[in-house]
Amino acid sequence: MKWIVGLGNPGAKYVNTRHNIGFMAIDELARRFNIEVKENKFKALMGEGRVGTEKVVLIKPMTYMNLSGESIRAYMDFYKASLDDFIVLYDDMDTELGKVRLRYQGSAGGHNGIKSIIAHTGTQSFNRVRMGISRPTPGRDIADYVLEAFPKADASLLEQTVERTCDAVQYALTNSFEQTMAKYNG
Repeated sequence: MKWIVGLGNPGAKYVNTRHNIGFMAIDELARRFNIEVKENKFKALMGEGRVGTEKVVLIKPMTYMNLSGESIRAYMDFYKASLDDFIVLYDDMDTELGKVRLRYQGSAGGHNGIKSIIAHTGTQSFNRVRMGISRPTPGRDIADYVLEAFPKADASLLEQTVERTCDAVQYALTNSFEQTMAKYNG
């Protein structure tokens, strides 16, 4: 079983914002895998299905970004889910829009959703796909930037980021995360 969590903020106000690129990837995975993500459990929207022989659970925490770890911990505790089977998808300013970076451990790097996951799991060792949103121009407020919608001019690069993320997740269902990193970090 693989459980994939996309980070974002609930509500129409945040739908197309940079901070919600993780939710966008979950929505695309749900479309690809024909999984409905609508069950409300563990402070999250969830859906599960099969992709080939692999059981897949897609999760969108509804706790707001800064409390994402609460939902993840609740899921882990209830299902005795292993972090070895976990992949988190989230926005990363240090990666250019259009690109993704896969990692299996590391600090939060200033990302409050990842800080919350580390706090609630007690480890920095878990699989992650950092989805590029690029850095704002110097002097620009970071909170405003990540909570702003992607401009129309970025639509093609945004689609590329989401597609590459979903391709990497799909590959990781039948390959190790190390193999997936080797293929998608290139």
